[in-house]
Amino acid sequence: MKKFSRRLAATLMAHALGLAALAPLHSFAQPADRAPSAQSTKPTIVLVHGAFADSSSWDGVVQRLQARHYSVIAAANPLRGPSFDAAYVAGIVDAVKGPVVLVGHSYGGSVISAAANGKANVKALVYVAAFAPEAGETAIGLTGKFPGSTLGPTLAPAVPLADGGKDLYIDQDKFPAQFAADVPLAKARLMAVGQRPIAEAALNEPAQAAAWKSVPSWFVYGDHDKNIPPQAMAFMAQRANAQKTVVVKGASHVVMTSQPEAVTRVIVEAAGH
Repeated sequence: MKKFSRRLAATLMAHALGLAALAPLHSFAQPADRAPSAQSTKPTIVLVHGAFADSSSWDGVVQRLQARHYSVIAAANPLRGPSFDAAYVAGIVDAVKGPVVLVGHSYGGSVISAAANGKANVKALVYVAAFAPEAGETAIGLTGKFPGSTLGPTLAPAVPLADGGKDLYIDQDKFPAQFAADVPLAKARLMAVGQRPIAEAALNEPAQAAAWKSVPSWFVYGDHDKNIPPQAMAFMAQRANAQKTVVVKGASHVVMTSQPEAVTRVIVEAAGH
């Protein structure tokens, strides 16, 4: 019995030593999709929310991008004006090592159009139910260029600011139908309470630059958008010579919240361009 125990112990020791010798080889042979070199080729995705929203509006898109192994930053857009906000987002872009894809929702499109100027690491722009203004154009002007927006009557009384300006909100009771009609009502009501206000002046500030003239762009929006007329977004996409335009049937203004997979696919296509 003792002889058998000694023989078993010797066998187990030899097996352990064999595994130890193979361990470095096993560690070295990583799957290609987990290798550092593969990860480093992917751009960082910077998401910029628009008026009456916040960074959580991107949650479904963030989850899907991370599942595809992208680094993601959901910027907290100040919503003070295109120039101010673009400088803020440009600082985020400067802090990223490697290529960047800038994605803007609604008013956030005006922000990325300016923030990308002079940034060699910005490789693509994605407009999600967003403005893509020409220099000199305003968000208000583009909204009224075509019929269809019902935003004006849904705004709550403006909130006066210490500097003499005003902040704008959507009336909470009107928010679900106006802003997020295809989002479950309970969630839309939460979004209404947590909405971020935009400075009234921001919607009237002329754009200073149009990065879509030199950076490839993609567009995605819903055909049931009540904030920005779908016809206006089609016009801006055509003017920008968009690489691709996707119209999501039945989608509201927050298409990234209600249809995150459709929006994610467009962003991934732009990232792989």
